[in-house]
Amino acid sequence: MFDLTTAAVIYCLMVAAFFLGLWIYYDRRDHARFDAERRRTIFHCVKCDRVYAVRGEPLEADCPACGFKNGHLRF
Repeated sequence: MFDLTTAAVIYCLMVAAFFLGLWIYYDRRDHARFDAERRRTIFHCVKCDRVYAVRGEPLEADCPACGFKNGHLRF
């Protein structure tokens, strides 16, 4: 059926495809996980003049110093 060389090549290709699949899976998983963590929105408090950042993309957030609700900065 198969000689030893053909079987070895097929085996090596299957192992390489398996590890390539694992690499792609974990790379996409880690990228999605850390992308959400890195994404921040910057706010400037008009009451106490403090600049702060909040995770995610909210349109409004409370100032951590004075509690005033501010809109996000638009550049």
